[in-house]
Amino acid sequence: MRGPRLTRGIGGLLLAIPALLAGRACPAPDARASDIDMLLFGSLDAGGDTFLTFGTKVGLTSLAQDGFTALASVGGGRRSEHGAEGARARYTVAAAAVAGYQWFFDWGVTAAYAGPEATTEMLVAGRDVDALPTRFGLRLHGEVWARPTDATLLQATAVAGSARDSLWARIAWGYRLYETYIGPEAALYTDTTGYAKWSLGLHATDFTLGRYSFRASAGVQSEAGRARARPYLTLSVWSSL
Repeated sequence: MRGPRLTRGIGGLLLAIPALLAGRACPAPDARASDIDMLLFGSLDAGGDTFLTFGTKVGLTSLAQDGFTALASVGGGRRSEHGAEGARARYTVAAAAVAGYQWFFDWGVTAAYAGPEATTEMLVAGRDVDALPTRFGLRLHGEVWARPTDATLLQATAVAGSARDSLWARIAWGYRLYETYIGPEAALYTDTTGYAKWSLGLHATDFTLGRYSFRASAGVQSEAGRARARPYLTLSVWSSL
């Protein structure tokens, strides 16, 4: 299991940017975009492993303009794997706090962050429990949200962490239908344990229910050491304060 999925949770922290971009493209900015300076978020990833993440994004000024921002998140989950002694489960708790800057352009938004991360893990095989030492490291996180046209969105995220020598990356394209972007996505993850996975699916980003906004993704993923691909499902939710 990974502090990996925590990276995925953090990778969704700029999910409100499609709304911000839509606001900047209009003569009168969206009220949601101009008033936001803090977001709360959560995400659930279910597939070969399961991970739940919660966190917040805070801007020193409005999140709808250039400025310094900070992200903090904590998550935990479980992954089944095979070790030297057979089947076992890997439980992970991970946390990170990064700070950086976001830049708004006519074509979209870019952001870069850096900060500490920590991961603690436990291996369970039958009645045997092995608590691994907590690892600390540096996290680097970059995102680009671009609008090639008024009706399309191209998004790319990369998150690297030294606590587990991990790398997670995702790229997605979407076409706007009403206020939601729908299209394909692809992602990969790898870390120092030798675990690696690749996924390909479809996403629907920035659909709303009341004051909450969502992103849902579904598709297939392939994991190192497994002969067959598996389905995956991701649900992210965020709301401004």
